Amino acid sequence: MEYITVENLKKSYTIYKRKKFKREKKEILALNGINLKIKKGEFLGYIGPNGAGKSTTIKILTGIMEPDSGNVKIDNFCPWKDRKKYVKNIGVVFGQKTQMWWDLPVIETYNLLKDIFKVKDFKNNLEYLIEKLNLSEILYHPVRQLSLGQRMRAEVGACMIHDPDILFLDEPTIGLDIISKENVNNFLKELNEKGKTIFLTTHDLKDIETLCNEVLVLNKGNIVYKGDVNNLKNITDMPTTMKIFLKSPPKDFKLIKELNGEYLKEKKEITLNIKSDGVAKIAEKIFKNYEVEDFKVTEPGIEEIIKEIYK
Repeated sequence: MEYITVENLKKSYTIYKRKKFKREKKEILALNGINLKIKKGEFLGYIGPNGAGKSTTIKILTGIMEPDSGNVKIDNFCPWKDRKKYVKNIGVVFGQKTQMWWDLPVIETYNLLKDIFKVKDFKNNLEYLIEKLNLSEILYHPVRQLSLGQRMRAEVGACMIHDPDILFLDEPTIGLDIISKENVNNFLKELNEKGKTIFLTTHDLKDIETLCNEVLVLNKGNIVYKGDVNNLKNITDMPTTMKIFLKSPPKDFKLIKELNGEYLKEKKEITLNIKSDGVAKIAEKIFKNYEVEDFKVTEPGIEEIIKEIYK
């Protein structure tokens, strides 16, 4: 059974541009009837260029905003209609927009959230978060005195005080140093292994590869891909590059020409650009026809693939 269901979700905005002495009205379509199904326990990466509709989607899924049309069911709740009951089971981090009280120490924000959400096992939850997110050094500092990286760790802790089942995380590792980022990512992996459903928005594609079971790519208000991170390359025509290093110069160039390959005489090297699903068959042909010393296969990276999709 699907845990999150989104059907034909649409949202548009009206903006006004000044042109000489007049104001021109323009409608921006943020979401163009998107459909989405997510199972409980998924770790979904949500990516897209600026203005693609990512933030709009998150605001609707967290109940902050109503769509123009469409339906959303998350754990049998409609986020904007059942907001009071629904928010008890979600945790949210909105990038650089803090949910903490600016002039209070971090621990006081946590105490306030404990009362708001009526957290029963607060002591154990707090100890767990302090250990996993290394919060002891900043717990009694006012939020305004924290660096961006320190505050983001505290924000992730704040969203988990009431131990929700669903997390919506918008750039949760922004501003973190390498070690802190690794700790937060390990923490998120652990939460997902415990059955938490996590919706991650980030521009760091390495985080997507490291953390997510699936990735969803949004562009101009439309979902252009949802599926396994490793299969993302199949939606573009970007080739896989195969380099074959020969023991001796080839006697016959027929196969190289047939595969539209290039031969570099000085290095005794054949270069082929092929589809990723054809690597095994072509490698077999090469080994049958030439004396191979070594070969190397390079697939396009996720960053290159995403850039290609956005074009």
